[in-house]
Amino acid sequence: MKLGKFFVSTLAVVMTFAAGLSLAGCKGVSVPDAPIGLPASGASTTVAVHDPSIFYDNTSQKYYAFGTHYAVASSDDLINWVQEVSEPNWTMLYSGESVVINGVSWPKELEETVNLVKPISTGEKAVTTTWAPDVHKIGNKYYMYYSLTGGFGNFHSAIGRVESDNVLGPYSNNTIIVESVTSSDMFSPNCIDPELIEDEKGTLWMVYGSFAGGIYLKELDDNGLPVEEGFGTCLWAGDEEGVEGPFIFYDKAQGYYYLMVSDGSLSSNYNMRVARSEKIDGPYTDIKGTEVSLYPDGGNKLAGNYNIAGAGNNVALGHNSVIEKDGEWFVICHVRDRIEGGHHLEARQLYFNKEGWPVLSPLRYAGETNGTATADETAGEYDVVVHSEGLSAEIVPSVECSFNADGTVSGALTGTWSMERDYFVTIELGGVSYSGTVCGGWRTAPEGKGVYCFTATSSDGNALWCVGR
Repeated sequence: MKLGKFFVSTLAVVMTFAAGLSLAGCKGVSVPDAPIGLPASGASTTVAVHDPSIFYDNTSQKYYAFGTHYAVASSDDLINWVQEVSEPNWTMLYSGESVVINGVSWPKELEETVNLVKPISTGEKAVTTTWAPDVHKIGNKYYMYYSLTGGFGNFHSAIGRVESDNVLGPYSNNTIIVESVTSSDMFSPNCIDPELIEDEKGTLWMVYGSFAGGIYLKELDDNGLPVEEGFGTCLWAGDEEGVEGPFIFYDKAQGYYYLMVSDGSLSSNYNMRVARSEKIDGPYTDIKGTEVSLYPDGGNKLAGNYNIAGAGNNVALGHNSVIEKDGEWFVICHVRDRIEGGHHLEARQLYFNKEGWPVLSPLRYAGETNGTATADETAGEYDVVVHSEGLSAEIVPSVECSFNADGTVSGALTGTWSMERDYFVTIELGGVSYSGTVCGGWRTAPEGKGVYCFTATSSDGNALWCVGR
């Protein structure tokens, strides 16, 4: 199982909810039982894995991030990474035997899927590699679920599976899992971006899909093959600016499944979103009660484009996966330093507020540990980012604020703040109430040091980040 044991000691915060918002089904949460451990140094290595899907291999005791264009990176600790396979070097994952189709060299093992999909080989819509693979181990076999499409924006797509005795291959024995090439249904999903999850009863599922076709969930058997024909259940509606890169994880203490997606265009307004459900097959709703299977623009916004003073731009955070490590949750995503710029992989901690909504660390993971800190310890100067609402290409700059010991916030933004049980924080700025947690992190600029941070969400599901100066 990819996520390993469930995180029992989840995090919490106090939050003011919009009138009438139901808390039905929300379980009680607890606080950490030790102080926050601030990191002593920053993340030291950077690798390139687009659309990263994280997998922990018990055999090698390493984390592997598999991505689009055949890229793979590994890590012992989610901090230091090794580029195992650079894109587009598919010969590292397959036998090396190739087949040329429409002038493009493909792994021989994928010939059946390539011939079905017939990818466009030239022009701006060309697709010459597989997309967004996910590795899952069943018994002694590693199975890589990959996607292939006829071209950018083309719904003639397929999800296939190959297998290996080793996590890095060579992979072979191709099987097509689901495809939309031969479908006569004009509303069929785009069969890309597969991710597997076991539910609380041990049943295996695959979540997949993107954009106008929406996000779907399909049940698999114990061997990782479809239980029945068809596309499955629609979890998140699609539109022209639709969602992609779905990932589901389950928090046992909260009693919720969380569905994370990336929304918008990768070259402009890409952002990370989340909704939740008590059942794996939905319905999934956001903090406002919006059912995302009906409204594609729903979901709490976890992160958009931003710039924390002195640390450079961070844009297009998304197409993430999630994993639990030592009782803490981590998001693994790609990040770019400018619109249409290059990308790199990052791990960031994920926390939960009192009502069980995820909030994301403002900083890349550098070894900080989950814990508590008093208001006296955390009072001080912060760079504050109020993330843009909805779909926005704006790179939001941070502003300087003081979180004062008397519970006021002054500076570029004014308001109040308070802490409860040395972990949960309520912040009110400009009449908007945000509920979040205190956490630690490593700030790279203007000087490298461990700092306290606040991460929170509003009653409208918009993110607020505060990074200690």
